[in-house]
Amino acid sequence: MDYISSLRKHIGTQPIIMCGACVIIENENGEILLHHRTDRDWWGLPGGAMELKESLEDTARREVLEEVNLVCKKLNLLNVYSGTELYYKYPDGNEVYNVTVAFTCKDFQGEIVVEKTEGRNAKFYNIDELPMNLSHTIKPILEEYITRRKG
Repeated sequence: MDYISSLRKHIGTQPIIMCGACVIIENENGEILLHHRTDRDWWGLPGGAMELKESLEDTARREVLEEVNLVCKKLNLLNVYSGTELYYKYPDGNEVYNVTVAFTCKDFQGEIVVEKTEGRNAKFYNIDELPMNLSHTIKPILEEYITRRKG
């Protein structure tokens, strides 16, 4: 059982602070990988909640491998994000205030295979042609990333 699920047995759906990591994976064409979620009709970044005894880098690598079957080698820290704009209420009623550490990665290997319980699809997008239905929790991350890239 994962850490967050074990907490939920005791606290129900009330808001918690959830620490996690995500990765902006960039291919050789400068496109970024987005993951189409199953819980909402939103595109997001591969990533998720930290488990006990994990480093944030371990969390990022594990989540990418679980969700899209890619192995991230070198991770570069983009920034740490938190606050009300990262609040999320899951369809089951669970509420979280995310603290998300975002990494970038150009050094990865493998073929994309989407894990079907969490994702519908995963594909690379040009940063000027991102889908409209982006998860609100990744918008500040992508805005900073795009600003730095174009900067």
